Amino acid sequence: MKIQKTIVAVISSFFILTSCSAQKNKKQQLPYKDSSLPVEVRVNDLLERMTLEEKVSQMNMLSLKKLTFNKKGNVSKASLDSLFKGKSIGTLESPFIGVDEISKLSEAADHYLRNNTRLGIPAIQIAECLHGQLAFGATIFPQTIAQGSTWNPDLIKKMGATIASEATLSGVDQALSPIFDLARDPRYGRYEESFGEDPFLVAEMGKAFVIGMQGEPNITKDKIPDGKLMCTAKHYVAYSNPIAGINLGPNNLGPRDLRDLHLYPFKKVIQEANIYAVMPAYNEVNGIPLHSNTYLMKDILRDELGFKGYVFSDYEAIAMLNYFHKITKDASTTAIAALNAGIDLEAPSSFAYSQLPELVKTGKVDIALIDNAVRNILTAKFKAGLFDKPYKAPKKVSELIHTEASKNLAREIAEESIILLKNENNQLPLDASKLTSIAVIGPNADQVQYGDYSATKDNESGVTILEGIKNLTNNKVKINYAKGCDITGNDTSNIPKAVEAASKSDVVVLVIGGTSSTLSGIGWGKDIPNDYPTSGEGFDRASLTPPGVQSELIKAIYETGKPIVLVMVHGRAYSIPWEKEHIPAIIEAWYPGEEGGNAVANVLFGNVNPSGKLTVSIPKSVGHVPVFYNHKPSGRGFYKNPGSPEKPGRDYVFSSPDPLFPFGHGLSYTKFEYTNLKVDNTKLDANGDVKLAVTIKNAGKVTGKEVVQVYINDKISSITTPVKVLKAFKKIELQPSEYKTIEFSIPIKEFGLWDKDMNYIVEPGEFEIMIGSSAEDIRLNKTITIN
Repeated sequence: MKIQKTIVAVISSFFILTSCSAQKNKKQQLPYKDSSLPVEVRVNDLLERMTLEEKVSQMNMLSLKKLTFNKKGNVSKASLDSLFKGKSIGTLESPFIGVDEISKLSEAADHYLRNNTRLGIPAIQIAECLHGQLAFGATIFPQTIAQGSTWNPDLIKKMGATIASEATLSGVDQALSPIFDLARDPRYGRYEESFGEDPFLVAEMGKAFVIGMQGEPNITKDKIPDGKLMCTAKHYVAYSNPIAGINLGPNNLGPRDLRDLHLYPFKKVIQEANIYAVMPAYNEVNGIPLHSNTYLMKDILRDELGFKGYVFSDYEAIAMLNYFHKITKDASTTAIAALNAGIDLEAPSSFAYSQLPELVKTGKVDIALIDNAVRNILTAKFKAGLFDKPYKAPKKVSELIHTEASKNLAREIAEESIILLKNENNQLPLDASKLTSIAVIGPNADQVQYGDYSATKDNESGVTILEGIKNLTNNKVKINYAKGCDITGNDTSNIPKAVEAASKSDVVVLVIGGTSSTLSGIGWGKDIPNDYPTSGEGFDRASLTPPGVQSELIKAIYETGKPIVLVMVHGRAYSIPWEKEHIPAIIEAWYPGEEGGNAVANVLFGNVNPSGKLTVSIPKSVGHVPVFYNHKPSGRGFYKNPGSPEKPGRDYVFSSPDPLFPFGHGLSYTKFEYTNLKVDNTKLDANGDVKLAVTIKNAGKVTGKEVVQVYINDKISSITTPVKVLKAFKKIELQPSEYKTIEFSIPIKEFGLWDKDMNYIVEPGEFEIMIGSSAEDIRLNKTITIN
């Protein structure tokens, strides 16, 4: 370490002397302010100039929401002095207000920190950007589970770039997104915030989000380009699979599942997308909370995965070590635990890290730990260009964002995310020319639903499904609307009005589902009266049926005998076995964003051919949870004699353990044929790639998009391995009768396992390659041998 510090010092001196020589006729410039010097040199120079208190300030956060405006509409100098007190800070929280107000606060805070603090260190402004910047006026894209259902990384990359473009205009530097959690328990409220249940798919969609938002990896290894945001990978790690599905609950998974499933997406985004920040999870893994877990935060995250960015605590998570997990006795011991685990910054305010100066002075904390944390934070600031690019607010941000292009992208993502689960007798698409009336019924028929981490769910902010149908039919078809019932609650008094609307219509579009808290987050969600959230952060459920009396509404409409299209707008998988058996057409729309109403209407009437696919397995009931597709050979039972209420059996006495709808499932208005699977070499060594090709033909009469899915299975392995694992996918568009040959290249290392000694190896033997339209709709297969 001493040799390394000496080398760095020599290099620093060299660059300083060179810089001084080159600028001998210019005004002397401090090295850390010299943009021509390497980032490491600038960081080390600044770090040496900082007092202990200034270093600790970099490890803390403040919120811009505490600033106020004066009568002239400018940010009050008094509020700036009150917030900062002449000191710099590590990060600033962007408030959940309008983008124009945010930009003014951003400019005032940035100017203050540069000109009214000793060293002029700017702050990183962070914002929630899960499916759009969490601010009034920004574009609202479909919720994350809908994004995943597109199976289209290119679209998500465009979305990430659009969110970054909008957010940077109001002064944001870092997004607290995307999420790399796996949606494997639909009881869990934050299920909606995940791309899906599969680690490979989550990794690919998350990487696309990050590269779109941060920039291309060959560039971001050195800097964040203009108009881009630093990203935060969360929630590290194994947060989304808590005991009983309860948010913040403990997780007791084994070391192989930890690595194969939960660490896998983080490894990919760290090593292949240069993610700049990581947020640890609130929960504990095997008895140790993540914010004090030295093994996972240092040995794995830093040493094994090679993470070089900074670690941003989840809100209040450091304090939770004391008051929630109860593993520390006071603020000082909490600070020591978190710092030793490698948590660089405490958010949203300081419970523990304010104790660090005294802990250093009394010898209880090594200053080297402080320096390392601050170095990580400052490195991010320099790479993001914060020292070299003072923020100047545009005259009016709201006129520069939420463009037609961004709204069109939101609609396109929604259209590609919509999943046709069932279409008996080709009930869909609807033909408006043959209809005289349509009943649009249900609690979500005339209500926008965006999911959590949205600024609003006011209908003025987006297009409802009722409005979308009216836009498309353009007064040529009579629309009979009835709400029928609320999302929650037991009031059935309005169901008769819905039955009446259905009875006098040719067809019924029945829109059910849930709702999430706006804003959301620990302690800061907002609800609409009589509209209690049924999903989102902290809103976990013990059942998976549609909430309230919606099931009664569905059955009442069914009794009218009218053709029904069931549209589900919600954030978690619903167990709907009765509906699957009785309703002829079922659409999964998730939370489809501000253009969701237009997107759903386009799918209903065939202007868009549905191409979404499930990224989660839908269970028959809450008792079937978990029901993920990549189960072990023993995961669906031994007897293979599924029962039913009429004929009891085994594995489950009265049911099959299979899902209601499988992972990867999604129908189309056309048919696709799979032929001619070819593998370049069926006998390979442990290096290189498996190269394969398959021909897909559109055998129908309309243009459509198909998601071609590639699964593998290790036929004989020294430890148990799943029956199938997704390792590649591509979404393609084909005209009627058109065919394309699709090529895949899968690295041999993806065929490996963690052996009995927890070493990752690729074992020689036979592997089955399976290609299909879902995890249960395998069309072609071939066996390869790895030597």
